[in-house]
Amino acid sequence: MQFSAPLQSNSKRILLLGSGELGKEVTIEAQRLGLEVIAVDRYQNAPAHHVAHRSYVVDMQDRDAILEIIRREKPDFILPEIEAISIEALYDAEAEGFCVIPNADAVNKTMNRKNIRQFAAETLGVKTGPYEFVSTLQELEEAAKRLGFPCVIKPVMSSSGHGQSIAKKPEDIAMSWEKAKEARGDASALIVEAFIDFDYEITMLTARHEHETIFCEPIGHEQRDGDYVFSWQPMQMSAHAKKSAQEIAKTITDGLGGRGIFGVELFVKGDNVYFSEVSPRPHDTGMVTLITQSQSEFALHLRAILGLPLGFTFYGEGASGAFKSEHDAIAPVINVDDTLFSNNSFVRVFGKPEAHQGRRLAVVLVFDKVAAALQKARELIKKIKDN
Repeated sequence: MQFSAPLQSNSKRILLLGSGELGKEVTIEAQRLGLEVIAVDRYQNAPAHHVAHRSYVVDMQDRDAILEIIRREKPDFILPEIEAISIEALYDAEAEGFCVIPNADAVNKTMNRKNIRQFAAETLGVKTGPYEFVSTLQELEEAAKRLGFPCVIKPVMSSSGHGQSIAKKPEDIAMSWEKAKEARGDASALIVEAFIDFDYEITMLTARHEHETIFCEPIGHEQRDGDYVFSWQPMQMSAHAKKSAQEIAKTITDGLGGRGIFGVELFVKGDNVYFSEVSPRPHDTGMVTLITQSQSEFALHLRAILGLPLGFTFYGEGASGAFKSEHDAIAPVINVDDTLFSNNSFVRVFGKPEAHQGRRLAVVLVFDKVAAALQKARELIKKIKDN
């Protein structure tokens, strides 16, 4: 385990477990509120390490190592920012009196697709598409036959779309089985979902604490291989569908409890809304709020954690686009065209120490009517290069 030299204050202290680009923005917002931040991740010089007061490098699945850091730092709040983390350490920390955001049980449910799907559909009665869980290739073949083709196949635990695929015909099942092994998490079981012929999918960012729940404008997004590429806000939807989306989001977040922001992912077909997944933390598609709202999803996350009022102003429409590396590199250099910086657009570079094909290294943000913002975001992404 490696860690930086101590520099402690008398401020409230947050321990960030996961220090990627979302954690970096959380850290910046926390420091604006005078909080002390300790950032932890599995690799040195993760984005949040650059801006935190102190940092640690540790195996995030190592229960004892995580607990050692928690006991050493004695944080007021523990913020899990990734899925691949020792849940046992979080339960132990909570039992010792530490405050896990939103709470250890919510993290446990949401980090595993089996747990959250069963909780949503079977405990809370939220509408979802048909699904089954399998653990062998034969079970996968049989479940796909029952649910029909195409069907969506995902590891029960993964991030950024890793291991996810769509089987369009029976001959694709073997490939989907192999692809699931690429998951950054637990691929010992898979969820097989009947393909919902939805019109679009959204993220309903929902911030809550004990006294208040608020919703951001719905965020539309485009994914490739299960990973976010573009997002825009607001997603145009009927008043009925929007109300249903908010009701589902509130049911889910009330059921999970605790404080913070949740990224509730939903499928929409006409006025029908189906629950998909939920993250108990800022969501990658929500990076668009850095330009559309007076309080971004990261600022709302901190406000909710501290029990502060959650009101904010929605400035107007906008879009975001993720820049992904096309090759492997150590200490990649991001070359940004000057035209990315204008009166309604800019780029945020994450500062990741290594690049590999498909890894997100930066995000473009555009403030304009959604159609124009998306078009400009697509154009600007092409003007970024890394080497």
